[in-house]
Amino acid sequence: MQDQLIDHKKILNWATDAFQAIGVPSKDAEIIANALAKTSLWGIDSHGVARVTHYLGRFENGTLNKTPALNFTKTAAGTGQLDGDDGHGIVIMTNATNHAIELAKDAGVGVVGVHNSSHCGAIGLYTRQITEAGMVGIAFTHADALVVPHGGIKPFFGTNPISIAFPTENNDEPICLDMATSIVPWNYMMNAKREKSKVPLGLGVDKDGKDSEIAEDIIAVKPMADYKGYALAFLIDMLCGPLNGMNYGPNMTSMYRDLDKKRKLGSLVIAIDPARFGGKDTIRMVGTAIINQVKTHGDNVLFPGQPEYISKQKRQETGIPISDAIAADFNKWSDKLDLNIRF
Repeated sequence: MQDQLIDHKKILNWATDAFQAIGVPSKDAEIIANALAKTSLWGIDSHGVARVTHYLGRFENGTLNKTPALNFTKTAAGTGQLDGDDGHGIVIMTNATNHAIELAKDAGVGVVGVHNSSHCGAIGLYTRQITEAGMVGIAFTHADALVVPHGGIKPFFGTNPISIAFPTENNDEPICLDMATSIVPWNYMMNAKREKSKVPLGLGVDKDGKDSEIAEDIIAVKPMADYKGYALAFLIDMLCGPLNGMNYGPNMTSMYRDLDKKRKLGSLVIAIDPARFGGKDTIRMVGTAIINQVKTHGDNVLFPGQPEYISKQKRQETGIPISDAIAADFNKWSDKLDLNIRF
């Protein structure tokens, strides 16, 4: 069955209203809804508006703090730690990124560790936020055990994404890597499970550690590039969990199974001021020049981040694709929260 295409502004307004109706302060509701709508416009459906109802459920049962008291502590000239008070990860990481930028303005680099956080959506939101300040952004976060280690048959580390972004002369289109260290993010598999659809063989394994194409049977996905993705996930977990006093791998609270428990996640965000380095006067210009030059090496060459910008332009015109199952979830919450918008 074909997805319906819905104007992103309608979904944005509905999500904002829904978060406010459940008790999230208006500013935070707007931050979360805007981030999710932006992510869906980029074509990253695994981390976009499809996650709204999951977050609403956690706000409702108290495992997400609607009104967290974010506590930032500056620990040195260029470092700090943010206690997220078990609030929404998008609100927490947006705040942590702002602190990293401010630290970098003074010290040249700002490194902020986050603890007591939750799922923060697409990690590229925060590195792009840093490029808006004319800086280079690096960000990591981790997740519960969803990926089998290379050579293993049971999940250990999370999809543990990494993002790096550089500013260009086009402020709306920085160079941006945003990727999971697994072949696909777990939310990709969750969407497939909801739709009861098959997935390409080789992406995930069943309870016996065997490859499966049946989404409902898959309990874990595989690391990208075999041992390379596994090793990268290993180190990202160290940067996000132990470095920030949080747990790691199979010892963490599950996003989808432990719905009665707070997540207690960690993250790390780094802002680098290019004015403190040799390329300070040319970083934006050279970023654009590299894009233009690499495109001469093939008609189909895109720069990191460009697929998202192409998707954004298209979806702003045509709408965000929403399946019947997701639309039904939206409507259930509209009824529960007495919202006027329906899908």
